[in-house]
Amino acid sequence: MRRIGLISDTHSLLRPEAEAFLQGADAIVHAGDIGDRNILDTLARIAPLTAVYGNNDHGPAPEPLPELDWLDLGGGRQLCVIHELPRLPPGAAGADCRVVVAGHSHKPAAVVRDGVLLVNPGSAGPRRFKLPVSAGELLVAEDRISVRVVDLLSGELCAEALLPTPPA
Repeated sequence: MRRIGLISDTHSLLRPEAEAFLQGADAIVHAGDIGDRNILDTLARIAPLTAVYGNNDHGPAPEPLPELDWLDLGGGRQLCVIHELPRLPPGAAGADCRVVVAGHSHKPAAVVRDGVLLVNPGSAGPRRFKLPVSAGELLVAEDRISVRVVDLLSGELCAEALLPTPPA
């Protein structure tokens, strides 16, 4: 089973709780609003990193980030990552794209819609309003993909979902 760490909206704050949660991941996906680019270096030391540009990521960047990126989940399945879900191009989620990860709202969520798992890991950076400080993990097996998003400070479950997948 493959474990993919999901994080978003760090806004220049990578909490020790987030780093600890992501330890042991096979890959990490950051869904934008990174802030301090050193966060990407730290995450890349934990596991291979896929990251996208968020609406608050400004200024010169040594390596520009894409607005949309993909991660191969194996078995012909893809994960698509974008910061703002409404900006996902029509048709991007479909037969090959089984998981879409997006941030922006800071609200943790996980739901299956039309055979696609939509995940928002929430915000792992500064607390916004009364929303939890959260991150997620995607567990990819041959016959299913599951996700859970947890509050990094309390350990409470914020969201979870299961996507059974047909054999490749």
